[in-house]
Amino acid sequence: MSEKVDKKDMKFEDAVRSLEKIISELESGELDLDKSISEYSEAMKLIEFCEKKLNSATKTVNKLVEANGKIVDFEVEE
Repeated sequence: MSEKVDKKDMKFEDAVRSLEKIISELESGELDLDKSISEYSEAMKLIEFCEKKLNSATKTVNKLVEANGKIVDFEVEE
């Protein structure tokens, strides 16, 4: 079963992995009703956490673009 984690210290990627695990558990159909409700509730909290992280990242990127005055393409080094 999924583990409840302190979200204030959680990274976005960890939250997504936890969410994927919960979804897999819910889709398996092996959880009883009470556990399903608990897992669903935890998934909703993780979704809210991820949305906040993405919104924060978007605001940061927008501020950087505005400070720079232009959008500059960048290349990822492999």
